[in-house]
Amino acid sequence: MTTDITTIGMIVGLMLMAVPLYAFHRLGAKMITSTMTATARMVVQLFLIGLYLRYLFEYNSSLVNILWVGVMVIVAAFTAAHRTGIKRQLIVMPLCVGLMASAMAVGMYFLVLVLRLAHPFDARYFVPIMGILMGNMLGVNVMALNTYYDSMHREQSLYYYLLGNGATHFEAVRPFVSRAIEKAFAPCVANMAVMGIVSLPGTMIGQLLGGSLPGIAIKYQIMIIVITFTASMLSLVITLIIADRRSFDSFGRIIDVMRRK
Repeated sequence: MTTDITTIGMIVGLMLMAVPLYAFHRLGAKMITSTMTATARMVVQLFLIGLYLRYLFEYNSSLVNILWVGVMVIVAAFTAAHRTGIKRQLIVMPLCVGLMASAMAVGMYFLVLVLRLAHPFDARYFVPIMGILMGNMLGVNVMALNTYYDSMHREQSLYYYLLGNGATHFEAVRPFVSRAIEKAFAPCVANMAVMGIVSLPGTMIGQLLGGSLPGIAIKYQIMIIVITFTASMLSLVITLIIADRRSFDSFGRIIDVMRRK
């Protein structure tokens, strides 16, 4: 049985934020206001989502659960578009398709074929798994899209050089795609390599604190890493394929895809 955290315990725990805030102040980092705002938003949003999930779990409607995932996809797509600085009309739709298709494909594979659930849309499993996938896919897509479009605009001469020497469009953009994938997935691979020795992942710790046996927690953690890694790659590939058609004109010339600041 998990030990609950009292209101006083939460207040005492949140007081730890005074340490980084004081460091920001002493070192002159202009992050105090943004950190305090982000912390307040995090607390309010998580408590609200906790209240919502309580009723979502009790109602447990497959249609409502899928609609909720749809909302998550839309919010994630607009968040990614904002963080990349790419024009929303160009990137939001590819992101929505990539995130939704990957989350459903990999998530249902895990729920149906790995967990062998009779009811894979059960809110207790479906919503958390989709949430984990969405969070990881969002971070990877933002990093990769930023790298891809930045390098493409910065090194257009290489792209046109490759085209001029007989390369297909895919062959010309492949160096930029490879660079984006390497930068986005390098932290994931590095964390995977030291997991269990240098660090204990949050999902596994949460299960252990919740009373799960270590063996079960470990198996779940291994599968979480596998499905998040796979879904992130799949979503990025789908997003880039769709976005690519909107990023070049009929002559293969890259168009202006970045928002004006």
